[in-house]
Amino acid sequence: MKRISTHILDVVHGKPAKDLPVRLEKQISTGDWRLLTSTRSDHEGRCPQLLPEGADLSPGIYRLIFDTGSYFALQNIAALYPVVEVTFQAQDGESHFHIPLLLSPNGYTTYRGS
Repeated sequence: MKRISTHILDVVHGKPAKDLPVRLEKQISTGDWRLLTSTRSDHEGRCPQLLPEGADLSPGIYRLIFDTGSYFALQNIAALYPVVEVTFQAQDGESHFHIPLLLSPNGYTTYRGS
């Protein structure tokens, strides 16, 4: 199964970042971005499948956009980064990307998970 997934962890509170808005976009030949899906993380901070049903994980440049500002605003926390964008490239033959986000109000880190 081809998929793009994420898991968002709030490292300050030591818990999943639930209900955080996430968008997946793909860069098209003109350099513009095409929205593939828009969703919110579940109660475990996960978005287990961001590719729309029937979509293929074709080679190209993708980006995940995390609306961290609205997540922290609901907690009355001022955050330095209102949006986190993670851009990555899929090569021919790749079938799965898991991109976790470790989040705090003043920083974040990400990596390619399994």
